[in-house]
Amino acid sequence: MHNVDAAGLGIGDDHPPRIMGVLNVSEESPYDPSVYDDPGEAAQYVDEELIGDGADIVDIGLESANKRFDVLSADEELERLHVALETIESVSGDAVFSIETRYAEVADTALSKGFDMVNDIAGFADPEMPTVCEEYDVAVAKMASPPNLERPGAVEETDWAARKSADWAERADYVDQIYEALKQNGLTDKTIVDPAFGGWSEAQTLEDDRETFRRLREFRALDRPMLVSINRKNFLGEIAGRETDERLPVSLAATSMAVERGAHVIRTHDVAETRDAALIGDAFTERSRSVDDDLSVTRLDVHSSRELRAYLDKRGVDPAVADDWYALAIEVDGLQSEDRDRIRSIVDDADASAYRGTNNQVLIVGSVTGISAVKTCLRDEDGDLSSVGESLAQMLE
Repeated sequence: MHNVDAAGLGIGDDHPPRIMGVLNVSEESPYDPSVYDDPGEAAQYVDEELIGDGADIVDIGLESANKRFDVLSADEELERLHVALETIESVSGDAVFSIETRYAEVADTALSKGFDMVNDIAGFADPEMPTVCEEYDVAVAKMASPPNLERPGAVEETDWAARKSADWAERADYVDQIYEALKQNGLTDKTIVDPAFGGWSEAQTLEDDRETFRRLREFRALDRPMLVSINRKNFLGEIAGRETDERLPVSLAATSMAVERGAHVIRTHDVAETRDAALIGDAFTERSRSVDDDLSVTRLDVHSSRELRAYLDKRGVDPAVADDWYALAIEVDGLQSEDRDRIRSIVDDADASAYRGTNNQVLIVGSVTGISAVKTCLRDEDGDLSSVGESLAQMLE
């Protein structure tokens, strides 16, 4: 994993999870506790509620990114920038200050006047953004987005047939689109990737967010630290049946899981609690570290053939190799004696092995290719064996 230095703050596998607290100087922002238009009051909030509670990074937004509001122009953002600048000048605590903007012009001005990094919610839709960040040698969070400054996060609105191919666009699912959106327009040496949780477009569903969360490890294949913004999000609240003001517990549970799945920066309004949850997730995560500047030994964070394919593709290796090398272990319980014998016979003919457990379970072990061959044969069988084949097919999707 490529670590990133953000104004002296290390971000990546070799460092603890970092907490990004949020301050808005936008009157449109829907979350009132973080909104201030008076620099003195804003600075007090940053010192006491963000840095004081453990925030490593303070992300300052000039406008609400909510799709219900009109997008401000770069000039309109610049008119508000003075509040943010006066705020960070008045803060007494120590933190990395991030400017949330989609405009290279705004980023340039903010960085020249005291900001330390950029949070680009439009994913380098402004083609000058990477150049500005490289010129200042700063970290930049890049959220998955179409190449459209007015439609941050709405990856489905990208013309994928033109940017990739018609065939790819036909078979790609939502998470595939997120992954490719993060790659478009490149990554700087200090890019932090953000998979874009939240309702950024009418087409984005809660299931899209849940599937992105399930497959979070895949984004590690981009070899950059990852930022997630999941605080009190709808896709978590729906699971527990909780409204926004009751969603802190589900946010904390998801935070620990996100860190275990590869997140390095957690953006949140609930700093103290989120910090604790992130530390728990980190404490129980086993991940390889660099040996020294010249030598590293890395165990790839791979838990499925799909994740291995992403790593292989990023490194120029045929992704199909994953199906021959990634092993699966499947337990089948509840079969009658004759079906157990039949399934073991089918497995023996494929690139897999079958074993009988002490309670008459059948344990199938093999590569994705081998298990796929077993699946195909079982689906042609009758009764319970056909049902096992269908179950295997769902597992392999």
